[in-house]
Amino acid sequence: MTATDAADALGVQVGPRRRRMPSRGPRRRKLSFDYVSFMLVFLGLPLAIFLIFVIWPFIQAVFYSMTDWTGFTAEFNVIGLGNFEKLINDPIFMRAMGNSIKIAIVVPLVTIVIALTFATLITVGGSSRGQIRGIRNSSFYRVVSFFPYVIPAIVIALIWRQMFDPSAGLLNGILTGLGFEQFESYAWLGKVGTALPVTMFVIIWGAVGFYMLLFIAAIKGVPAETLEAARIDGAGRFRSAVSIVIPLIRDNVQTAFIYLGIMALDAFVFVQALNPSGGPDNSTLVMSQQLFRTAFTQGQFGYASAMGVVLAIITLLFAALVFVINWATGGRDEGGRA
Repeated sequence: MTATDAADALGVQVGPRRRRMPSRGPRRRKLSFDYVSFMLVFLGLPLAIFLIFVIWPFIQAVFYSMTDWTGFTAEFNVIGLGNFEKLINDPIFMRAMGNSIKIAIVVPLVTIVIALTFATLITVGGSSRGQIRGIRNSSFYRVVSFFPYVIPAIVIALIWRQMFDPSAGLLNGILTGLGFEQFESYAWLGKVGTALPVTMFVIIWGAVGFYMLLFIAAIKGVPAETLEAARIDGAGRFRSAVSIVIPLIRDNVQTAFIYLGIMALDAFVFVQALNPSGGPDNSTLVMSQQLFRTAFTQGQFGYASAMGVVLAIITLLFAALVFVINWATGGRDEGGRA
């Protein structure tokens, strides 16, 4: 009996095996009604809304920024980049842009520092003995700090405008009562040196509470074992906050910085309520306020659209700068992405 006959008897294949055809990839999923309806409702509809109400108006603004449209007629002329050249030589807009940039630098930085400080005290700033906890009556401080955020921004600005009133304001009354006679009839919003800092203070006062709660929620997600291990190693509250808590919630800090920067670059409600005229020597005038004035008071919608495009570009650059700084300072995962 030959080897082939023996192999046939044992059911063993002799000789070269047939190669299997390589797979052509995963089979395509059949389009069912449930799949198509899900994609349309949860992807197609939001995407359509975003394109119609966000992208398309922005495209229109870019187009109108290159025209001399007045906003009240159907006639306009395309003038190219003439409005942008005019912006560069417009001292009022350049002053407004400078004020907006100052607010975008100071307000997010100060707000985040204060909010992080309060959040750390409320969550891990308590006794160094026993379980890690916040300071006493932390729930009360949490509610009190959040209270300004539930008040509309326009109401906050009007309240503080009355408090800063030169003749009947509460602040001047308190300072004068304490013996500071130089603050009698002091115009906080009427002086170049104090108008912009006071405006920043009001914005910060209204935003601290919300971002404090944001950071409290983030710190609650830090494992207690990590903080306890740091305490055993001798790390104090400040060291634990700087070296452990903040690095672990840096994504939340980055998000807060971007949102605060966007709010600060706008700041229309606050500045319009505190100083509708733009303050002394335009010291509190911001880009959004000048845009509104140019469009609806002067009837130059094309020129105002150019201001809006510049504001949008600065906002995008601010967000990109925050991402780059976060990435450069170590805010990246194991894959090297920010």
